[in-house]
Amino acid sequence: MVHNKEAESEPWMYSYTRTAFAALTHFLCVGFTVFIAVLARPGSSLFSWHPFFMTLSFSFFMTEAILLFSPQGSPIKRFPHKTKGRVHWMLQSACVCCAVLGVAAIAYNKYLNDKPHFTSWHGLLGLLTVLVVVLQSLAAVPLIYHSLVKGWSLAKLKRYHAASGLVTYLLGSLSLLFGLSSTWFTASVSGYAWYLSALCPALAALVMMNQVTSAYVAKKRLQS
Repeated sequence: MVHNKEAESEPWMYSYTRTAFAALTHFLCVGFTVFIAVLARPGSSLFSWHPFFMTLSFSFFMTEAILLFSPQGSPIKRFPHKTKGRVHWMLQSACVCCAVLGVAAIAYNKYLNDKPHFTSWHGLLGLLTVLVVVLQSLAAVPLIYHSLVKGWSLAKLKRYHAASGLVTYLLGSLSLLFGLSSTWFTASVSGYAWYLSALCPALAALVMMNQVTSAYVAKKRLQS
């Protein structure tokens, strides 16, 4: 009886906090994306498309794709899981497209200006992140077409997808943080504004970690 009471009281204790942080994450990912868009002014130069697309990819589309499955923060939490899955795939597809366009923009810009490619930590990590998000999305195809993979349970595939998705998201967040230390960003933003900007991807990453780990801890408790 004590175990059951604790299991029932735990969601109640953290429910309001998680709801507040989920709502805050929605606000931050939209606000941060809009802020970078205003700062970059996409279309003003070829380079301007790089920060715009990369922020749109990892700060907005990927964050919202993961939050769809949040019990407290999903904007469509009353919809069936199948519907959430479809919207998740659409957002993830948009994430991959924007990431590829962002890398293409900076690569072509460096080519036109005869500058070396991927010489900074931000550049190397950004390239790695884009490669990982493409591979992770392709590896998730068996979740839709389960017949492609024999000998693997759907539950196990979902666990691997969630774990690899979290790693991909953390790489994207770290890449964004490195981007905030770039010459382009620090030339326009400094002081408290810089720390507030860095707080956006950092806090979102913590919320995503909590959501994914809590979901699987809860499943293990139900199975035990």
